[in-house]
Amino acid sequence: MNPMPSAPASESRQREVGVLPPPPNVPPEKKRNMGVRYVVFALLILAVGFGAWRIRSGRKQAAADAAQKQAAMANRPTPVQVTTVQQRSMPIFLSALGNVTPYNTVTLKARVTGELTQVNFTEGQKVYQGQTLMVIDRRPFQAALDQARGQLAHDQALLKNAAAEFARYQALYKAGVISRESLDTQESAYGQYQGAITSDQAAIETAALQLRYCTITSPINGRIGLRLVDRGNLITANTTNLIVINQVQPIAAYFTLPEDQLPQVLKKLSASQRLSVEAYDRADVQQLATGYLLTADNQIDPTTGTGKLKAVFQNEDNALFPNQFINIHLILEQKPDAIVVPAVALQHGTRGDFVWLLKDDKTVTMQPVQALLTEGSRTILQSGVTAGQVVVVDGADRLRQGSKVDARQARPDRAAGVANLQPGTATAPAGAQGANPQPAKRMRQQ
Repeated sequence: MNPMPSAPASESRQREVGVLPPPPNVPPEKKRNMGVRYVVFALLILAVGFGAWRIRSGRKQAAADAAQKQAAMANRPTPVQVTTVQQRSMPIFLSALGNVTPYNTVTLKARVTGELTQVNFTEGQKVYQGQTLMVIDRRPFQAALDQARGQLAHDQALLKNAAAEFARYQALYKAGVISRESLDTQESAYGQYQGAITSDQAAIETAALQLRYCTITSPINGRIGLRLVDRGNLITANTTNLIVINQVQPIAAYFTLPEDQLPQVLKKLSASQRLSVEAYDRADVQQLATGYLLTADNQIDPTTGTGKLKAVFQNEDNALFPNQFINIHLILEQKPDAIVVPAVALQHGTRGDFVWLLKDDKTVTMQPVQALLTEGSRTILQSGVTAGQVVVVDGADRLRQGSKVDARQARPDRAAGVANLQPGTATAPAGAQGANPQPAKRMRQQ
């Protein structure tokens, strides 16, 4: 084993890892190679730094150019169309399609079986509560009543005799002549006759009730429909429909509203506010009747997303008829001094609704507003602007806060939505009661 050759190997290993300095005698070729490497590395660093500087300088120049262009654009007026905020008086209502239905409907059926002997009405006539309409043969039921009364008289006589017998047996028992068993037997017989009397009285009441059912009267005030059974037919109890009576004064109408419109209606109902309802014909032109909203259903139809409501009309002139289709105008409120702007002027942002308001120096400012509702091409504002101020209706997408504008008055159809909806030009419905050439002030919310 020779340990001496391992010493140079260990020393060379230490120099490789940097523990020992390199030997003093390094070949010249190796030194030149190391110098070239250093130069190349330095050039690479310089090239990378120069590239980064050029990129950064280009970005700064592009940003400066963009800022200069934006400043130039900002100084150029933006062409827009404007209109004036209006203050108008109008009722606001919801519109829906309704179906007229009787306030009450009664289908009369016989409660006893027998022959129909009398018909005391004319088809289509108006009837009143308690009025006799039909009569069923009374003779079988009168005989049953007489029989029940006779059975009661018979049992009353037996009861009287049983009571006398029971009194005598009590005296004999006290005298010790009869046994306790005989007294109990007589007392039981007396009790049986008492029960028979109670049963006979109930039978009389039943027979009298059946006899009363032979006379069919109207349970409500209303109008009779067509006769379903003629005189002389055999009527079966609780089976045969005799006639239908509809109460049409007052009369009701059912209609539906989308679920997003229900909260404002229910809020007024819960506050005990009576909302007016107007009924128009199928063409939505002629007003037929005026009533009020009675109530709303307690659930929303999941298949249509609508809620059902019920309105009531007095219908004194019989203008409404059951199963008639009508247009419903549910008036929510009267707005005597409503602030109105075109719907296109209302803008929507992350912080809420706003309009671009034109200032005296021909610049615009973002004015937050609170919209009450949108009525077709118009929006009623609750706050934010006042009548007479000027708002932008076209070109708002190019505006910024403080932008200069070249304002021009909007066309009538742009400012008002349609030409015939200018302030004070909508006329009353043709044929409506009390219609006149005066301008009608009514708006509809779809």
